[in-house]
Amino acid sequence: MSATTTGTTAPSTRFSGAQHRLLAFASLIILMVVFSLASPNFLQTSNVITILQATSVNGVLAIAATLVIITGGIDLSVGTLMTFCAVIAGVVLTFWGMPIGLGVLAAILAGALSGTISGTFVAKLKIPPFIATLGMMLILKGLSLVISGTRPIYFNDTPGFTQISQGSIIGAVVPALPIPNGVLILFLVAIAASFILERTVLGRFTFALGSNEEAVRLSGVNTDRWKIAVYALAGGICGIAGLLIASRLNSAQPALGQGYELDAIAAVVIGGTSLSGGRGTIVGTLIGALIMSVLANGLRILSVAQEWQTVVTGSIIILAVYTDILRRRRL
Repeated sequence: MSATTTGTTAPSTRFSGAQHRLLAFASLIILMVVFSLASPNFLQTSNVITILQATSVNGVLAIAATLVIITGGIDLSVGTLMTFCAVIAGVVLTFWGMPIGLGVLAAILAGALSGTISGTFVAKLKIPPFIATLGMMLILKGLSLVISGTRPIYFNDTPGFTQISQGSIIGAVVPALPIPNGVLILFLVAIAASFILERTVLGRFTFALGSNEEAVRLSGVNTDRWKIAVYALAGGICGIAGLLIASRLNSAQPALGQGYELDAIAAVVIGGTSLSGGRGTIVGTLIGALIMSVLANGLRILSVAQEWQTVVTGSIIILAVYTDILRRRRL
């Protein structure tokens, strides 16, 4: 099997990817410097924690989106899947009165099951990923409203649930570092995803599917099975994002979620993952997620209207995609 098929990249490709991540990191530093000079409130501890909390949710979603995009696909359902998993946790913990551990497990399994269904649509039924996940987005949005009765589910009777995201294990050990658990979970998910991509068979085939799926299939590999596995893994990660946002809000909001997929995909592209598949890193995605959070927070502190914030986000997405196109032309 060739280097392209196994997901390994040529030296020029790796160098270009490293350049892109370096450029993204430099952009993050510049944004932080500009906003800190524009407002003395930007680098206050409470605001930095707010940025990290926001990044924990979008970052986990972006990691899920990264896995799918590396295969050459796209998942428009990550935001609504996050909401659906939060609602499932709410049903298990609040309506059924089950222990927190079962609620966490139910949310992750619900995400994995939904991802498996999306992957089956793409791999077995040959439905284009854009259409398959768009349909799943609408299905999950409707199911969230139906299951919750269109009303938020609150976790007031579930002691300790808010600690999943808002507590601080690190802060309990080192009081000077009150880093929220949500941020810790984000980095643990990132480490696990990086290990899977770089050290496991699933990771190798994730890159191979995006590089040359037909060559992989002709070599005798069951590409459908590996593609479904990637979507299932991404779905399970979305379940973790659902737990984080529900814990942060102390409620499962059934109408929340739509729009999160755009921020997640933007973070992925800004971080250097190619929309054509075959290339990408979790480190780059984390940098992209931080850029999105810093930008949104900084604009909010400067009292920029929400509609203009949306304009800026859309412009960044277009610029990031165009940069990826230019990079592919040079390779």
